[in-house]
Amino acid sequence: AVPSCRRYVAGGRCKSTAKMEGKVVIITGANTGIGKETARDLARRGKVIIACRDIAKAEAAASEIRAETGNQQVIVKKLDLADTKSIREFAENFLAEEKELHILINNAGVMLCPYSKTADGFEMHMGVNHLGHFLLTFLLLERLKQSAPARIVNVSSLAHHGGRIRFHDLQGEKSYNRGLAYCHSKLANVLFTRELARRLQGKFQNQVESNALHPGSVSSELVRHSFVMTWLWKIFSFFLKTPWEGAQTSVYCAVAEELDSVTGQYFSDCQPAYISPRGRDDETARKLWSVSCELLGIQWD
Repeated sequence: AVPSCRRYVAGGRCKSTAKMEGKVVIITGANTGIGKETARDLARRGKVIIACRDIAKAEAAASEIRAETGNQQVIVKKLDLADTKSIREFAENFLAEEKELHILINNAGVMLCPYSKTADGFEMHMGVNHLGHFLLTFLLLERLKQSAPARIVNVSSLAHHGGRIRFHDLQGEKSYNRGLAYCHSKLANVLFTRELARRLQGKFQNQVESNALHPGSVSSELVRHSFVMTWLWKIFSFFLKTPWEGAQTSVYCAVAEELDSVTGQYFSDCQPAYISPRGRDDETARKLWSVSCELLGIQWD
């Protein structure tokens, strides 16, 4: 029973062997866990830019991936999603250096942080997991369009089922629960993915697709802020995916040929998955979009 249980936990695999010669991928938060494994896989296919806050960790991950894949085109760039100034600098440098961008994987995330705020005064989960990636996508979208067909992949979570968008208290100043704050931000990822897909459809011939995914319950550093979760993760590690297994759906959404014109969807285990009713609420998605633009001081029509 043990191997079959383990196989069940492992979940779906990305079977695509698609090569991406001459293609450019950005992965946020790719120095550990799922992001690193996603970068490792995609580095076997094309050029990968690892966008991280911790440059030393990112360089260590990149040199390991370069050595293993033989691909020297694994490049580290500084990106702190908790600071809009850093996001703008990253985008500016990228646009100056790279003429194309084919895949943007919004993978970085924080989970179960004690209450804290980003440099711009946003609650940390909403600020990094949603607003940071929202701004990054906005800044890079023209380059994605020029490089189309292109894909935007947002790493959400099954936890979106527990989330709600509390417009009256988006920054958690009135009440805060770090578990729920994570859920709210992951719901925001799903709503953003769907609204972006809606806005991009039919605008121009060469599509830019926008999809979200749940990587599975993965043994990673994401729970580092919670002693209890870290302890539970250790006890139940047998029932958790390895980072490699957890990266499979991200890779699938990035490269699978059968997703060529699929957009606005949510995947788990390399197949379409159920989106919570709140995640399918188009009115909330539109409102979250305009509130996000307001908070970030951008106009995105």
